[in-house]
Amino acid sequence: MITAIVFVNADTARIPEVASAIAEIDGVSEVYSVTGTIDLIVLVRARRNEQIADVVSDQLNKVPGVLDTETHIAFRTQSKHDLEAAFSLGYDD
Repeated sequence: MITAIVFVNADTARIPEVASAIAEIDGVSEVYSVTGTIDLIVLVRARRNEQIADVVSDQLNKVPGVLDTETHIAFRTQSKHDLEAAFSLGYDD
């Protein structure tokens, strides 16, 4: 699975609507409204790079209120959740 992290600058007056519209796009797993120089962080997950391109270029960039995007492809993932799952014996706490 390929994960793309997309930084989105949006029309400030429309951030909630932009976030909701982006969240409805197939392939988008999460949308975060954040502080700082960008307005939204979007996680896109797909099996192939071409699918990431379709989601970002053909859909996300065309959402009304999206002003600019910057896309980063994750090449390795490490998280506490992944480590816990790897060492889990199948017992729930």
